[in-house]
Amino acid sequence: MTRKTVTEQYPDAQPDLPPRTRGVIALFEENCTVCMLCARECPDWCIYIDSHKETVPAAVPGGRERSRNVLDRFAIDFSLCMYCGICIEVCPFDALFWSPEFEYAETDIRELTHERDKLREWMWTVPAPPALDAGAEEPKEIAAARKTAEKLAAAQPGPEEAAVQPGPEEGDA
Repeated sequence: MTRKTVTEQYPDAQPDLPPRTRGVIALFEENCTVCMLCARECPDWCIYIDSHKETVPAAVPGGRERSRNVLDRFAIDFSLCMYCGICIEVCPFDALFWSPEFEYAETDIRELTHERDKLREWMWTVPAPPALDAGAEEPKEIAAARKTAEKLAAAQPGPEEAAVQPGPEEGDA
């Protein structure tokens, strides 16, 4: 109360935002499997997803064909969205991310429904994840993979051991 108030001159001076700012939701389309979890869990029902099934031929001869979902439409109506982040949290394939961008105002409310092309553009503004804590213990998956690799390396003979081992002699047939 003893200091003078400072008014941010917003359009001229951009605000310094915290690193985990919730701005707009970005879509990493390659990771989306059209599981519909985000649309089902959204309390505002502001996510619209359309897809179709596509048959993938067998990978090996005699194998069976597989079917997979193909994303046709992924849209978020930001005029309805309450920015709760539930869709981002429930996505099992990391297809949705928070972008710190907040300047997407429109003059027409119908333009606040962003289709997948627009949501893909926001992906370039998503910051990199924070670095892992140096004092944290290693994830179980990485530790198990490292132990397996060490066992395989110990089981295989090194170059000096391979030279010492006797091979088939020319006179033996």
